[in-house]
Amino acid sequence: MSDPNSPTRFNEEKAAYTVRGGADTPDLEAGVAAIRNVLQTLPVRPGVYRMQDARGDVLYVGKARALKNRVANYTQVSRLSKRLQRMVSQTRSMTIVTTNNEAEALLLEAQLIKRYRPPYNVLLRDDKSFPFILLRADHDFPRIQKHRGARRAKGNYYGPFASAGSVTQTLNALQKLFLLRSCTDSFFKTRDRPCLLYQIKRCSAPCVGRIDEAGYAELVADAKDFLGGKSTKVQAKLGEQMTAAAEAMDFELAAVLRDRLKALTFIQGSQAINADGVGDADVFALACREGTTGIQAFFIRGGQNWGHRSFFPKHTSDVPEDEVLASFLMQFYEEVPPPKNVFVDRELEEAELLSEALAERAGHKVAVSVPQRGPRRRLLEQAQRNAVEAIERRNAESTTQAKLLREVADLFELPEPPDRIEVYDNSHIQGTNALGAMVVAGPEGFRKGQYRKFNIRNKDTVPGDDFAMMREVFQRRFARAQAEDPDRDSGEWPDLVLIDGGRGQLNAAREVLEDLGIEDVCLVGVAKGPNHGREGREVFHLMDGREFTLPVNAPVLFYLQRLRDEVHRFAIGAHRQKRSKAMVVSPLDEVPGIGPARKKALLMHFGTAKAVRGASLEDLRKAPGVSAAVAQQVHDFFHAR
Repeated sequence: MSDPNSPTRFNEEKAAYTVRGGADTPDLEAGVAAIRNVLQTLPVRPGVYRMQDARGDVLYVGKARALKNRVANYTQVSRLSKRLQRMVSQTRSMTIVTTNNEAEALLLEAQLIKRYRPPYNVLLRDDKSFPFILLRADHDFPRIQKHRGARRAKGNYYGPFASAGSVTQTLNALQKLFLLRSCTDSFFKTRDRPCLLYQIKRCSAPCVGRIDEAGYAELVADAKDFLGGKSTKVQAKLGEQMTAAAEAMDFELAAVLRDRLKALTFIQGSQAINADGVGDADVFALACREGTTGIQAFFIRGGQNWGHRSFFPKHTSDVPEDEVLASFLMQFYEEVPPPKNVFVDRELEEAELLSEALAERAGHKVAVSVPQRGPRRRLLEQAQRNAVEAIERRNAESTTQAKLLREVADLFELPEPPDRIEVYDNSHIQGTNALGAMVVAGPEGFRKGQYRKFNIRNKDTVPGDDFAMMREVFQRRFARAQAEDPDRDSGEWPDLVLIDGGRGQLNAAREVLEDLGIEDVCLVGVAKGPNHGREGREVFHLMDGREFTLPVNAPVLFYLQRLRDEVHRFAIGAHRQKRSKAMVVSPLDEVPGIGPARKKALLMHFGTAKAVRGASLEDLRKAPGVSAAVAQQVHDFFHAR
């Protein structure tokens, strides 16, 4: 059987075809005619269908056990909901993909929904990937680390965790408990004495031989037992070792083991959810309140709570709740490997099909069920309470947020409350490591997955020229937007742009937009004003030359300050990261064939990279660990320049 996670799992080139029909006029009769035209060629077999509008954009992705029977339902207009009638009225063509069975169709449907983000499908809108703990297996002394993204590295992955914070907290406790290294392989190779982590008892210092390979392997085995749910076994083992050390009057070792037991107790005590006996499971509960649908997820691995997260899928109106949950699950497990058990709070019509599809993806049996009693039922009830509370919090916040956005629209004379606000700032130190930053906010709050950094790379920009930096940032941002989305259909165009700066920065941005022919984007400069912005006296500069301040206790002022502070924080953080990276860059890094060991040998011999650059060929040959060929290579590299 082919790899179910492979991007070529379903070959559309072989199994897909498109049937076009109907006129381009958007109406219900034309849509039904287009679908009937497709029906003439449809087989009675499993597959996936895509409904497309006159431009070819995907409106909806659906799967079927029998394509002909399923698609025929869309011609029965009187039986369709208003939402589906609108979809049919826009349909002008369909693309059909046949599959071997219905489980394959379900998997393909989730892939295509993720790819096309159709407006009539239930969508899991979540820009963040889930973090994992990775215990690598490609080194004699394996490293433990936080991991996001594709799982290409060889090793054991433990997760998902609900947030980066929960991973960091667990990793810190695991370092105290198992003393596994977290440093990179290159750092490991160059050590000649223990680092700070060894001094604070968070690493066993295998880099300098403070523990042998067998002893480290035992720590790794204990870590695997613990992360695999065998914490009681690890706790008993540590307790026996501590007692033996105390009886042997090796009180220093006994104290170390005591601290490790404390770390284990901390991890166990931090589990806010009692999941004993549950094993590996994900728990999902759905709730609907005031038109908002929320899904609460608990992640349980090895009987340990690895966090919980709330999701608010889109396009759920007029969709049955069990269908929303089933669609959510398939999209969720596009990114996350399914555990052996998936607990849900309601019976799903296609639970067996979901189990079959998830099992094919996971490579092991997956059970989708509704717990009826015991700790599993208590977990589910807790998830249900959390789902309701999350929706109530979100609705309360959105009510306040909606009021603030209406006030923003009135303040800056926008036709309606802004759906997308972009905020810009620059950061540099006397022109060095300069960059621009953009943050995005909307009715639901900050959209951190859409934040952007712009490295200032125009050679004509004078270091420290804030106006030129702002011009470069706006040129790149809006020229690209014009090229990629000239019709502004993607929702990526801002309704309001705030600039952290005064009249000069505002004029620089306006000049760029005028040159690009963009005249309908509202620009506002936010300057610090008297006393450098203390006491809330920010000055707002408008494009028509007006400027004003707001009362210091105005809620809309606090909101705008929060936007300005967020872009300031993001810009400074990005600048610090860039500066830190630049500080550790050495000219020797650019020399081909010079690795960490030879670079260290040259620096130890000459003292500085500048001295290496100016050294003669004869002096380079005298450096320990540097062959004649390497010396010639280093000399030629610098002197050729």
